[in-house]
Amino acid sequence: MAIATASSAAAALALLCLLAVVPTGHGALQVGFYKGKCNGTDVEATVKSIIASRFARDRTIVPILLRLHFHDCFVRGCDASILLDGKIGKAAEKDAKPNGSVKGYDIIDQVKTALESKCPGVVSCADIIAIATRDAVVLSGGKQYSYSVQTGRRDGNVSVASEAVSNLPGDSFSASQAIAKFKSKGLSASDTVLLLGAHTVGITHCSFVRPRLYNYNNSGKADPAMDPALVSRLKSTCPSSRPTTNNFIVLDQGTPLTVDNSYYKQILARRGILKVDQNIATDKLTNATVKALATGTSFPTLFGGAMVRMGAVQVLTGKQGQIRKSCRVVNK
Repeated sequence: MAIATASSAAAALALLCLLAVVPTGHGALQVGFYKGKCNGTDVEATVKSIIASRFARDRTIVPILLRLHFHDCFVRGCDASILLDGKIGKAAEKDAKPNGSVKGYDIIDQVKTALESKCPGVVSCADIIAIATRDAVVLSGGKQYSYSVQTGRRDGNVSVASEAVSNLPGDSFSASQAIAKFKSKGLSASDTVLLLGAHTVGITHCSFVRPRLYNYNNSGKADPAMDPALVSRLKSTCPSSRPTTNNFIVLDQGTPLTVDNSYYKQILARRGILKVDQNIATDKLTNATVKALATGTSFPTLFGGAMVRMGAVQVLTGKQGQIRKSCRVVNK
């Protein structure tokens, strides 16, 4: 396994630190966009209160919201198009196979309902996703993970299932494939590694991992890049004798319920669950960055910066799109 040298890791860390400075606005987006626009209601405080209440009951809202935000931004940009319901004969993004296990729609609905009662037609569903995700990350990782969310997004009017299939990165991508997919959204190689760090929380299922356990590349054996002890443990969760068993597997084998840099430590130890995770640890394009994040203390700040940059991908602002009354349907 290719591990970054100390000098290359230091260089990667220096480069990452340059990314730590996040601008206060991106185009028409700005921090504090809703100040004074919601009849005396603090929009971000309202979102925070609801997310805190949900988190207290269920900590899995953290990976749920991270995934929802990511899957929305990678298809038509961060326009809440993933929230739109499909129609007969017209499947929407949420109906696409890659989004089959995406959740969190009810969380956004709850926040939207609360804000519509205070200031109808003011706060976009796209901004709610971004704010709610930030709040969930902070609740899981601590105050050091706080970042200022730029707002002012508007909601899209179009949601097409096939676009989700073609735009979302795959779980078995090579490092170069992942970098290319992120680059197509205006994100850098460093952003790729940082945003995959969202796998510090969340789960996958046996159906995605079983090929690495039993017949990797038609070898009849396990993926040699995976730690043998982990292979053994995962085989007990995903037995070959029951090929339809689809139990869940945590993506971070260290601290799966906490947003931290454990994910990077795990993949350096050959304990990446998805192939794309293991690939960024071993590929020369990304391994120095992975090691810098695993050994340093900069992940909280850098992750927040990457989330801000992702949240600005192909946004609709000004008079573009609309502010939906319901996040699930386009305004009539």
